[in-house]
Amino acid sequence: MNKLLITSATVALTAGAAFAAEHAQTTNIGIILGFTGPIESLTPAMGDSAELALTEVNESGAFLDGVMLAPVRADSTCVDASAATAAAERLVTTDGVVAIMGADCSGVTGAILSNVAVANGVPMISPSATSPGLSTAEDNGLFFRTSPSDARQGEVLAGILGERGVSEVAVTYTNNDYGKGLADSFAAAFEAAGGTITLSAPHEDGKADYSAEVGALASAGGDVLAVFGYTDQGGKGIIQSASDTGAFDTFMLGDGMYGDQIVADLGDVLEGSFGTVPWAEGDGTEAFNTMATEAGINAESAYTRESYDAAALIALAMAKGGEATSAAVAANVMDVANAPGEQILPGELGKALGILAEGGDIDYVGATNVELIGPGEAAGTYRYFEIKGGAYETVEIK
Repeated sequence: MNKLLITSATVALTAGAAFAAEHAQTTNIGIILGFTGPIESLTPAMGDSAELALTEVNESGAFLDGVMLAPVRADSTCVDASAATAAAERLVTTDGVVAIMGADCSGVTGAILSNVAVANGVPMISPSATSPGLSTAEDNGLFFRTSPSDARQGEVLAGILGERGVSEVAVTYTNNDYGKGLADSFAAAFEAAGGTITLSAPHEDGKADYSAEVGALASAGGDVLAVFGYTDQGGKGIIQSASDTGAFDTFMLGDGMYGDQIVADLGDVLEGSFGTVPWAEGDGTEAFNTMATEAGINAESAYTRESYDAAALIALAMAKGGEATSAAVAANVMDVANAPGEQILPGELGKALGILAEGGDIDYVGATNVELIGPGEAAGTYRYFEIKGGAYETVEIK
């Protein structure tokens, strides 16, 4: 970060602190997601879910003697690192956020982490940035996520193909950190199990015609086409082109391809296809589903649960630290997320705040059975689904 930006950040943060003192303690929390771009059909529900947790905290009246949490949204675009960095800088320097719920896509998350978060000491909890590369990013202890790394998703997908008796696949992936990371982890696991990848090729988002990419994949052959892209962009275009030309009739979908809109648009094409998306089941998931539905949020959309949990962890970590600061979030996320302590489900954030205020311990289970297994790492589970009759059907939680 250049000196001008550091100076601007100092001035803005000082002004923000004075404003908070004058206006009865409001603390801003950044929510940065791709409200435009290749997953824009998913992010409204993600943002709403994060804000649902912050509202629950505020309505409890039990957060740090009346401090209120105010969400401030910004657009990561999912794919434009420069735009995402600029948006995050505004969150920090203009809005004075003390923590960020986000970002979403792996490439922009890494850019925000290195260019903004680390430079300003602002912690981030991403609900959906899954690139294995983020596990070893230089983060100064500021990066966490509530979805598991694609290092594991690749293994799960390879295992599913083994169960289905599929030994040869072609692979296409969006040409960025997320797509390449998932393609590499899948290839390592699938080939180690004796599978053959006939061709693994990147595709660019935003193209009007994917016939050349599909032609190369079809020439290579394979029983299934694995698509590691985005539901509102190139991945969808690849599937449509493959269907139009008869190149493939069964697709294996990574988590970025999970969404209601693509099934609404291509349900007949995707009939019998399958894939994975981070998911959970249990009392916490059911509690979240009820809360979200009552709030008008599509609980079944991708990464809604992870978004609620990310925002809840930010609030609980501050409560554990006794102050609404960046330092309190970074220092206490791992403590409130894991045992020992009383287990906390969605809808019980007020109860958790009371326990923490009395010096007790909590184990935040949340909507996704939260377990943080190391810096920037969540254990997590996956929904193995099939598409039947224009709808997702769960085969197994893995």
